[in-house]
Amino acid sequence: MLEHIRRVAVIGGGPAGVATAKHLLGEKHFHTIDVFEQQASTGGVWNYTQCAPSGELSIPQNDPHQPLEEPRWDYLDNTDRTISTPIFVTPMYDRLESNIPHFLMKHSDDPALEDGPLFAGHERVLQYLNRYADDVRHLIKFQTQVYDVRREDDGGQDRWLVCSKDLVSNRVTENMYDAVAVASGHHYVPMVPDIPGIRDWNQAYPDTIIHSKYYRTPDSFKDRKVIVVGNSASGADIAAQIATVCRRPLLNSKRSEAPEFQRRATFVREVSEITEFLPPSDCPRAVRFKDGQIESDIDAIVFCTGYYYSFPFLSSLQPAPIVTGERVENSYQHLLYMDHPSMAFIGLPFKIIPFRTCEGQAAVVARLWAGRLELPRKWEMREWEAQRTAERGAGKKFHELNKLEDFRYHNEMIDWVLRSKPKDGERVPPKWSQKETLVRKNIPAIKRAFADLGEARYTVRSVEQLGVILQE
Repeated sequence: MLEHIRRVAVIGGGPAGVATAKHLLGEKHFHTIDVFEQQASTGGVWNYTQCAPSGELSIPQNDPHQPLEEPRWDYLDNTDRTISTPIFVTPMYDRLESNIPHFLMKHSDDPALEDGPLFAGHERVLQYLNRYADDVRHLIKFQTQVYDVRREDDGGQDRWLVCSKDLVSNRVTENMYDAVAVASGHHYVPMVPDIPGIRDWNQAYPDTIIHSKYYRTPDSFKDRKVIVVGNSASGADIAAQIATVCRRPLLNSKRSEAPEFQRRATFVREVSEITEFLPPSDCPRAVRFKDGQIESDIDAIVFCTGYYYSFPFLSSLQPAPIVTGERVENSYQHLLYMDHPSMAFIGLPFKIIPFRTCEGQAAVVARLWAGRLELPRKWEMREWEAQRTAERGAGKKFHELNKLEDFRYHNEMIDWVLRSKPKDGERVPPKWSQKETLVRKNIPAIKRAFADLGEARYTVRSVEQLGVILQE
């Protein structure tokens, strides 16, 4: 049991951190709940940063062990350049729309996101998240970056020294906590593979290669020959946007087949994965694909190849949670740091419905740390990790919850929550319903029908309006 825990630090004030703070606060057990957020507002990855210089990116980028991100500064008053706010680059781009229907995406206790288009734009999502954070805003230390977290032993119980810096005043603070929830997300360190020839190619043609983290609009790609690498949701969306202005066809390089609704973009030609960047002396701005095809005179390449898990403030922690960066090591149920379960990671899984998944995780952690749930024995946690590794491997698929696995995972989290003795007035996040599960299975068809409406899609508020027949 972890009933000694009274002081908790939450690192990150985005959706995962806010959900965690809400459930910790709801326990009415903890004396201190401090939420550290390096940006000036809540919203996390949904904050839009207009300027995103790609020069910050190393090519290739295959090392998760990167230093803390340095902020850029936005001066709020050009006449007084001492008034400023730190800006951290997020992957949010101008025309991004959610790929999840609003009634699945929303938090379970706040339906406000449903008062708009079925698939919300990023501005609406950010507005929703900022309002959702209002009742825990007093717990958040904004513009404060955690730069180190160290474990100390106190008579067999964990204590965590959290070192942080106010980014505006440069004031450094060190505080001791009984538990730490890491909820800082995993869209920080871009992944750009080390393909043969890519270093020399990038030196010969600087600023030709970027990562999707630094994409904002298709305008700069007008009349240029472009390759987009990757077929994730963002990769397909970015490819479709750029294809409207670039030299046609846009080349979409991918390892695997994309879902049907992602393969309908006009003026996009699918090609196999890039296996070599050809020397400039052999062929100008050229790449070779796996099938042997060569394309030359490439003006721009956008890698939509995802991110590494990276927590530079945990560099002293042993055993190390980050080794390859493809997963978080020593994690039980994508949630607890097994060797010291007074540390938790909220929001590790991907290919999920994120807000509700974080709610379920936060509800478990709050009850565990309040001593209302039994902690699994260490051998049980090790056994789970070994089984997960056997099934999915030790790489990036470890935290992937695909094909309704995220719904099953969330429902298992709620089952875990329900083992605790109920308290008057407490809120338990609901399980996913059969109807919601059916919609989840049909999201590709729903998204396709929504996109096919063009500008008229913004008037659609429900799946029923689209006339999509949901398949079992």
